Amino acid sequence: MSGNGNGRDLCPLLYEINTRVWLRQRGVELGRPATLDDIADAELDRLAGLGFRWVWMLGVWRTGAFGRRMSLDRMDWRHEFLDALPDLEEADICGSCFAVAGYDVSPELGGDAALRRLRARLRDRGVRLMLDFVPNHTAFDHPWVRQRPDLYVQGSADDLARAPDDHARVDTEHGPAILARGRDPYFPAWPDVAQLNYGNPATRQAMQETLLAIAELCDGVRCDMAMLILPEVFQRTWGIAAEPFWPDAIRRVRDRHPGFLFMAEVYWDLEWTVQRQGFDCAYDKRLYDRLVTRTARSVRDHLWADLGYQQGLARFLENHDEPRAAAAFPWDVHQAAAVLCYLTPGLRLFHQGQFEGVAKRVPVHLSRAPAAAPDRAVSEFYARLLGVLRQPVFHDGDWRGLEPVEAWPGNGSWDGFVAFQWTGRAGAHWIVVVNYRPDHGQCYLRCPGMAGGRVVLADALGSARYEREGDDLASRGLYLDMPPWGRHVFELTRPAG
Repeated sequence: MSGNGNGRDLCPLLYEINTRVWLRQRGVELGRPATLDDIADAELDRLAGLGFRWVWMLGVWRTGAFGRRMSLDRMDWRHEFLDALPDLEEADICGSCFAVAGYDVSPELGGDAALRRLRARLRDRGVRLMLDFVPNHTAFDHPWVRQRPDLYVQGSADDLARAPDDHARVDTEHGPAILARGRDPYFPAWPDVAQLNYGNPATRQAMQETLLAIAELCDGVRCDMAMLILPEVFQRTWGIAAEPFWPDAIRRVRDRHPGFLFMAEVYWDLEWTVQRQGFDCAYDKRLYDRLVTRTARSVRDHLWADLGYQQGLARFLENHDEPRAAAAFPWDVHQAAAVLCYLTPGLRLFHQGQFEGVAKRVPVHLSRAPAAAPDRAVSEFYARLLGVLRQPVFHDGDWRGLEPVEAWPGNGSWDGFVAFQWTGRAGAHWIVVVNYRPDHGQCYLRCPGMAGGRVVLADALGSARYEREGDDLASRGLYLDMPPWGRHVFELTRPAG
């Protein structure tokens, strides 16, 4: 496999921020409620300096009283809240940011004007702004529920009596109506949202117009549960035939805003489907799951897929839905998984708190996070990793997988290795290798393109430094004897003289 080497940043870094939690903490520092205007320039400078070219501000849209009431009343959710915040207070429960009552910025955050100013400040630093788009549903106090109930999946009195958790009776300008609550086909309905009906052309048109309005405020969108409105999924969930939404919606936005980025939250092996419908990148949940289960062969098989597909994936070790990486991975595994996740092709998604080793995930219904002291070892590791990621080769270079070779007959430990190389302009050459297993392993790793002369291999994440004959590296390969979860990120250079 190889990249296209066209000089574009095919693998940008994105930083996800829980906006309401961030501003709540900023307000504590200021001694008053904080808005988007209170985000310090120094913090934006810091993110830009770390190499981030995207910031995703999670949860800026207006929510309503209905969603908050649901979050307050649901005892099953309350247990989750208490796990995150043992000293939970009602003021900490703001309602899910995905129960959107309107696609305008919440007044408490400063409104649309403050968001525009933040976007301008980010652009001054070469950073683009990503926001949420929730295509599947709206809050029950969205204006459409009263004004345009025809845009939603309708129910009957019998439906409400048979499945009261799946439906809600609402008052509309046209009289009482029963609407379905939003859901996916495998889980109970979400109690705080109403299900949009993509079988209705008027719904598709209204949501396209909504997306066009959002595109005036940002440079890209993360589309929540994007697969739920694919025609085959919508039909399976609701028994309603629907036309495709994404191809036309994406085309209309890009006609007006060339270069606008679409990232899909998507599961069920539908990543390639949404890529073909126009998405720039799709969540790589499959890689995440394979890293969690710690099976090197499955990781290697996944990474050896077509490069065009790989470049259209968003790699992550955590986000607001997944457990914190510090909780999901023991520390040695965490480091190995991070090297495999973030040094492969694709968009690299990092989550607020990840660099500090935060272990508690904050539910999206809350506006406060528990206090946590930064973990120095985690911070130092990610500082080194981000330093590697600032190398241009990891953004516009050519990538290819490398096959480990057994060190001697009968030694099957080679199968625990995952390795690949990046080559770039001006002779940049890097090799990444991880022993992704709980035992010592040995292998040889051939290094294509290094024949002739001597070669220095220096580990950018550690102290290892070797000097070898290039012909030997290209033919027999580099011998590696690595501990469990060991990792090297070698920069290959020719010695001076």
